[in-house]
Amino acid sequence: MANKRETHSCDNQVDTFAEALATARQMQQNWLTYGVDFVNFYVDDVDGDWLETWGNDEIVGNSRLDAIKEFLISKDSVAIKVRQDLGERSLFDFAVNLEESWRISQTNDRLSAVINLLTDEENSVDTDDVKLLDLANSLLVKLSEIL
Repeated sequence: MANKRETHSCDNQVDTFAEALATARQMQQNWLTYGVDFVNFYVDDVDGDWLETWGNDEIVGNSRLDAIKEFLISKDSVAIKVRQDLGERSLFDFAVNLEESWRISQTNDRLSAVINLLTDEENSVDTDDVKLLDLANSLLVKLSEIL
């Protein structure tokens, strides 16, 4: 019975993560497509005082995402390994996904989410699982230090 509840909880977390990820990707795509006019999709009163209250929004003023982005571009050995592992994939997308996965409360679920982020499903390469697990664990340790 406990396994069904855990599976249901995990499914809910995955669904929530997938929705947040889709929203973030759509926002980025709108920004790329419409430039600064993308704000029309996200601000009800564009002519109002949104500029004065800009930092009050969770997406824009996300200090955790900023810290993750700063870490990922740093000269830290773990960050360098992550960038090498990502190859040509978007570092920004990875940072957004990583920030979302950080919201997962269960340590094992968080580790699984980070492993999935590090694994490129489109260009699956035969990777050493131990190295991937070590990198994911190292990344989680670094994130716990900076966040």
